[in-house]
This record gives sequence, C-alpha cells and structure tokens, in this order.
Amino acid sequence: MKKYLAKRIAFSIFSLLVVVLTVMTLVYSLINRTVIFQTDDAWNKRSNNDRSYYEYTMYQKYGYLEFVNYKTFLAQKYEAKVGSNYTADKAYSADSAIIQNEKKYLDNDSVKEFISTYENEGYKIVYLKPILYSNGKAKPGGTGYLLATKERHMVVRLWDYIKQIIKVESKNDVQDPTITERYVRWEKDPYNGFYARVGMGTPHKYQLYFDSRFPFIHQNKIHLNLGISFTKYRGQEITDVITQPTGDLKTVRTQYPSKIGTDEYVDTAIDFHKLSWNYGELTEADKANYPDKYTVAGYQRKGLSMLENSFVIGLIATVCAYFLGLPLGILMARKKDSLVDKIGMGYIIFIIAVPSLGYIFLFAALGTTVLNLPYKFANAQVKILAYVLPTISLALPQVAGLMRWMRRYMIDQMNSDYVKFARAEGMSESEIFNQHISKNAMIPIVHGIPGNILGCLIGAIITERVYSVPGVGNLLTTAINGHDNGIIIACTVFYTSLSLISLILGDLLMAKVDPRITFESKAGR
Repeated sequence: MKKYLAKRIAFSIFSLLVVVLTVMTLVYSLINRTVIFQTDDAWNKRSNNDRSYYEYTMYQKYGYLEFVNYKTFLAQKYEAKVGSNYTADKAYSADSAIIQNEKKYLDNDSVKEFISTYENEGYKIVYLKPILYSNGKAKPGGTGYLLATKERHMVVRLWDYIKQIIKVESKNDVQDPTITERYVRWEKDPYNGFYARVGMGTPHKYQLYFDSRFPFIHQNKIHLNLGISFTKYRGQEITDVITQPTGDLKTVRTQYPSKIGTDEYVDTAIDFHKLSWNYGELTEADKANYPDKYTVAGYQRKGLSMLENSFVIGLIATVCAYFLGLPLGILMARKKDSLVDKIGMGYIIFIIAVPSLGYIFLFAALGTTVLNLPYKFANAQVKILAYVLPTISLALPQVAGLMRWMRRYMIDQMNSDYVKFARAEGMSESEIFNQHISKNAMIPIVHGIPGNILGCLIGAIITERVYSVPGVGNLLTTAINGHDNGIIIACTVFYTSLSLISLILGDLLMAKVDPRITFESKAGR
C-alpha cells in the first residue's frame, strides 16, 4: 500500500506540473498578450510611447517578461558615484536627456554601457524613439524610452510559481530593529475567552485562533498563495478572493487591543484576529489603540465566501443525490421492466437528452412559480431560501446519474454465477440482494464518492451563473473572458489537484469496501 501511494502521489505531482506548464504555455505564449488591456482604463488613457512603456510595465507584472528602464540603470549608476543628490549632477542630466535625440543617443557612453551590460545578460534592447511635432516638441505621450527586455522562460515561470505557492510564517520574518523579543506562544485571547497562538516577529499577530465563524478554528501561519489577480480583482491574492466572505461589512461591539480591560468600546467591522505588521510610521490613533506595530487589520463581513457558497450547495446536492439516487436505482433493478423502472428510465433519458441549461431553467421556473422561491441569489429576502433552487438544480441530474449506474451494476450482478448458486442454496431474494448484489454493485459507485465531495469545492459553472450564486463555479470562465492569467493558472492548480486527490481517495475507499482489491504487488505477478 505504501509503495502504491508513493507512486500515485509522485505521478500526481508530475501530472500537475505538466498540466500547469501546458496551461502557462497556452496563456503566456499562444494567446496575444495585448488582450489583457481590453478593460484597462489606465492603458486607454495613455498614448504613443507612454502607452508602450505602460504595456512593458504590466507585462513584467503579469509575468511575461523582465525589463529594465535606462533611466533606472542611470539612477543606480550616478547614485553610487555622486550620492543621493545625483539628480542635480550635470552629467546625469545630460546622459538622461540623450535618449530624446534619436541620431546621437548611440554615441553616449552611458547608453553604450547600458546596452552592453544587458545584451551580455541575454536582454533585448528596445528603443522607443521620440514622437515629435514638426517644431521638435514631443507629442503627448511621445517621450522616448530605452529599455532592456527579456522574455521569461516557461520552466522558470513554473518554478517561481511553485516556490511561492506555500509560505509558512516564522518569528524571524518581520525585519524590524524595534522588535526586542521574538516569540510564538499560547496566550489568552481577549476576544473570545479561549487561548490563541500569538506571535511577535511573525507577519500576522494571531497564528492560530478560534471564533464563531465556520469552521471555528482559523490560522494565519500557513499561506496558500495561488497567485495574484490583475484584471478582475486587481492586486488581490486569489486565495483571499475565494475564501473571504462576500457580504456586507459586519459591525460588532468590541475593544481595540490597547483598550482591553477598560470600559472603552467601539462599534467596528475590524477583525483584530487578522492584524498584521505595519512597516510604516504609526499614526497617533495607531499608538493610542494598539500596543505594538500590529495595526494593519482585516475586516469582518457577513455571509459566506465563494468557496463556502459553492461547497454548501454542492455538498447538500451530493448528499441528497446519494440518498435518493441509490435507493431508486436499486428499486428499478429489482423491478426491472415494471412501471417504476420505466418511469425512472424516462427521467434518466430526460436528463441525458435535455441540455443542462434547459432543465435548470425548467426547475427554476417551477420553483419560482409553484414554491415561490427566490430566483436570483442577491434578491432573496431570506438568504437561506436562495440556496434551495441551485441545490435542487444540482441534485436532480446527479440523482439521475446514480439511478442509471446503480441500476446497471445491480442488473450485471443479478446475472452473475454466484447469484445462481445462492438461489440454488435456498437463499431468499431479499438476502441475495442485501448481502451480495447490493454490496458488489456499490463497489464502483464508492470510487466516485471522494470526487463528488471534493468537486463541490469547484462549484457548478452553469448553475451558479443562472442563479447568480457568488461562488467559485464561474471563476474560471470569468477569468478567461477577462484575460486574468493569475486566476486561470490558480484554477488550473486548484481543479487539477482536487481531481488527482479524489482519484487516490477513490482507490483507497474502494479497497476498503472490497477486501478482494489490493494494491500490494505479489510475487510471480
């Protein structure tokens, strides 16, 4: 078993790397990179060379390439030579202005040094020549630029992504000489009465804590960094996008850390369990309200996160599907060709034949008119009712799938030789079904249980779009439409990892249910 697990895990990691590398190649190499500016207002406001320079800046930010501006190179050179007041140096001013002269800039020694230095490092030199009026004055955005650019190799990009995907905080992470004592220890949590794991020198003050929000125990020590969103959720970590609540700010009556033990309370949405280190100067208000430099706070919000919304709907739908689909499939098999079987087959054929969007709208129409349930998630007066229609729309197709496969596996088992022997030995039909046929028919069904449960985290694209559910289901399609490379890569890692994990768990669960299945290699085989 251990050897099997080691092989499957190693193969899964290799498969994940191949998939991510393939998607990175598609996103960064085979799709025109200029599409990322379609919804960029800053890009639209620029023109001529200023727009081109902005494009290079964003290409570097998005991970397409690395580039160096000649003026940055020049500033470093003269700061080392004459000090921080280098901008007043005449030689610096002359070298800086020379690139605005298209005919003479290549004769300048600093330009030659810049070109030579970066060409030797594999960079390509790009000169954006000045765009001038006939009188020699630069047009808007027409200032000249001298750049050195280098495309990032796909393998390097993959390696950089892997290196930063998991980060573990330690007490030595914050580089600040004002810290006199560094530690990570358990302390009484003033905000809930329990104990919390608290750090000094860690980026977040609370490393492990409890609160009333599901799943009730939280941590800031280990960070899963799936990347940064640049177009849809500009500058936000994708992990935060899908895990933070999506509702309005939640105001509670509480105390600032420095006011604990006093009678000074405030109504605020600040979540003091998410305090992080402030590297800047503290304001007077910060000094009055906080005993240390952990003053950068997060905020409490109502409702569930994208991930939680998708998981709640998906999990309830999956549980309902198994509770309904399996017994109905067994019933259809036991009463093969009867009216019950025909009605069940009619429902299965309906689900297979009708496009998913069609029956989702059908269920939505029936639910809103007959049961008076809310159609759009945001319009629900009672929020819990907003989950009913998406859950039903997800559960009913799953019910049909489980009915179909359970019926098939049951009928296959009913025609097996061991069933004939059982009947010959005088066992009743109920005993045969309960002790043999049902158990054997469940073996292939069991393999899909982990995948169905983990798949709830991915969400349902069409269902969530129809009902406007704030979940992760349409995150990938939204990212593709918005050319958000960060989210596309993150979704690839997330979806592929869940699929691979579900396969391994399915194998293990199937071996647990059926002792005849073993992953141990035996001699002579």
